Amino acid sequence: MKPLLGTLYLLGILVPEGLGYDGSPAQPRREVVEETVSPWRSLDTYSYTSYHPMEEIYQWMIQISEKYAGVATMHFLGMTYETRPMYYLKISRPSNNPKKIIWMDCGIHAREWIAPAFCQWFVREILQNYEDNPRIGRFLRNLDFYVLPVLNIDGYIYTWTTDRLWRKSRSSHNNGTCFGTDLNRNFNVAWCKTGASENCHDLTFCGTGPVSEPETKAVSRFVESKKESIVCFLTMHSYGQLILTPYGYTKNKSSNHEELIQVGQKAANALKKKHGTNYRVGSSADILYTTSGSSRDWARDIGIPFSYTFELRDNGTYGFVLPASQIQATCEETMEAVLSVLDDVYEKYWDSDSAGKVTSTAVGLGLLVSFMSIL
Repeated sequence: MKPLLGTLYLLGILVPEGLGYDGSPAQPRREVVEETVSPWRSLDTYSYTSYHPMEEIYQWMIQISEKYAGVATMHFLGMTYETRPMYYLKISRPSNNPKKIIWMDCGIHAREWIAPAFCQWFVREILQNYEDNPRIGRFLRNLDFYVLPVLNIDGYIYTWTTDRLWRKSRSSHNNGTCFGTDLNRNFNVAWCKTGASENCHDLTFCGTGPVSEPETKAVSRFVESKKESIVCFLTMHSYGQLILTPYGYTKNKSSNHEELIQVGQKAANALKKKHGTNYRVGSSADILYTTSGSSRDWARDIGIPFSYTFELRDNGTYGFVLPASQIQATCEETMEAVLSVLDDVYEKYWDSDSAGKVTSTAVGLGLLVSFMSIL
């Protein structure tokens, strides 16, 4: 067994057979998890206002799936370059009807610690409140949430052990003379055309080809398999306080650009009401910089209607090293923004007017049938 895989087994994480997504719930090794040294023992003492190393996030996912069994399940997605397992959480209530999907990933850039912190916050808020909060409860009647708390696991671990400001993955290139690919330049959309580099030493190195990295392969394969059901793709980053729409690789607008801007601006307004934080809304090419190979643009181009990048706090005072003291406020306001987006997505597909029209039509047909039977 490779040392890294051995470490994962010591952490109590079972690596499923094979290296690809199989869709089955992951099975943690409970007897080993309970022996693992950790500053917390249960979800009751898990801090959502602290940053957590990857081994604690793995354990948190296991405990979430155990505490909320039947609603939250932990699934294997793929393996990283350094052979670590990637897992996502599926939050779903039983339904007899086909359901749409909201995808959320965090931590594609290793140093952006506030992003995984938000993914964990989001999962907690949904699971703690879906039974008592009508707004959240209605989402789960027709939507499933797929949440990938840390996409770039190898890079994230590297920021804890070696270089806090590391951005890329940890794949090896040029015979081990340089490391890492910018995973958000590696998706199969206008690959390496603009705002990306073919030099493996650069921060925006786009990889050796489209979807060349195991992490982007895992995400791409899974999202492609569900694209007919995914209605919203959210990828969480920092920093800059922005809500970015497609596109980054061109000034041309997506077919639903105005709708994306309107929904995004409403989300920014909801966010501001919480703590007064200002966010700008627009396409990456218009308000930030050009990029190619981003997951956001790729998601929109494969047909997912709502696709956004959130760049969380701050505006540069602390940058990527956002103090833990700002986690709560950042997550609270971001939650308001995401819920606003979900409101608009929900109303587009299941709004009350449409339901009313369907009901009225059904009643009308029923009366007509009754009348005809009398004749």
